[in-house]
Amino acid sequence: MTPDLPDTLTHVPLLPEELLRRHHIFEPLDHRFRSAARLLQSIWRQDRELPIGSYKVGTKRKKLGSRISPAAARAGANFMRPAIAWLVRRELAYREPAAMIDEARLYANLLSSMPLAFNVFGLLKLDLSFASRVLVELFPDLDGAKVQAILFEHSPGRGDPALTGDHSAFDVFLRYETPAGRKGFVAIETKYSESCQEPVPAIRPRYDDLADASGLFIDPSKPALRTNPCQQVFREHLLAQAMLMRGDYDEGRFVVIAPRLNTLVKSAVATYQAELHPAGEDQVGFASVTLEDTIVALAMAGEEEYAARLYRRYCDFTLVDGELHLFWAGDGPIGKADEAIALAGPLTLLAEGRA
Repeated sequence: MTPDLPDTLTHVPLLPEELLRRHHIFEPLDHRFRSAARLLQSIWRQDRELPIGSYKVGTKRKKLGSRISPAAARAGANFMRPAIAWLVRRELAYREPAAMIDEARLYANLLSSMPLAFNVFGLLKLDLSFASRVLVELFPDLDGAKVQAILFEHSPGRGDPALTGDHSAFDVFLRYETPAGRKGFVAIETKYSESCQEPVPAIRPRYDDLADASGLFIDPSKPALRTNPCQQVFREHLLAQAMLMRGDYDEGRFVVIAPRLNTLVKSAVATYQAELHPAGEDQVGFASVTLEDTIVALAMAGEEEYAARLYRRYCDFTLVDGELHLFWAGDGPIGKADEAIALAGPLTLLAEGRA
């Protein structure tokens, strides 16, 4: 029996505790996707012979295969090109005032969506013409638009009462101009192993006012919008809408990017979308884009080799399946052909013909 191909998988496997312990990644609170993603990152680290990291438990430190050592972190090993590591250091030096960036997590945590955002969008920041090509690949209706700037951990005004009055920010923010001279934006929330069940901050009364005035929602007072799994998307969508209402831009859209197999994020997005009216011309549209399709867009815009490496690191769960085959090799009826498949390595975007 051969492993499923990436396009046929609908969910990641439940992984045996012993397998996770072998990779130093057994974390009892991990949900199903996070456990598989943690293994995928541990495989990536081992393939590159990066020293394992750790975290503190009481007075002791525990190895964690989805982290790298402090020395490797300082060298920028979490980033997939030296130019991106350089960009991260510069972005941190010039971060917006009050921007909330956990530097230790950014540099050392392979599983975090923070380094993911830089690994996926860093090349766009370094080459705005490339960014414009990627933009059109992702959103064909923006054909001819030119990206003017890319910002990380961006807020148009932290604490500004004219916006949402809090410190909400976007992971990635693209500013563009259309051939007709309209100024627009794509505000992006990136997810990797998150569950959309993170701690809920205080929802300020300003959100009630914005929800009513925006016209975005079927029922703007619905409590479900203000609790998990919707509350973060609700807050950021309204931040984007407040920018448009204030006249900062002529148009815009808010986008969630997450792996196709992260079913918790997929369900959260579907729940939120069900609460929305179709967006009008004076409203910020909402969309979800898979991480896989985002990576394909990079390939189609000219970075085929880099896109294949991104896909292998973050999305190629055939690697996880291969680890399962090796783990079970002495337990069941695995033939020579199946063992060869397990050892052969993952399919890449290019091998699939999608790049």
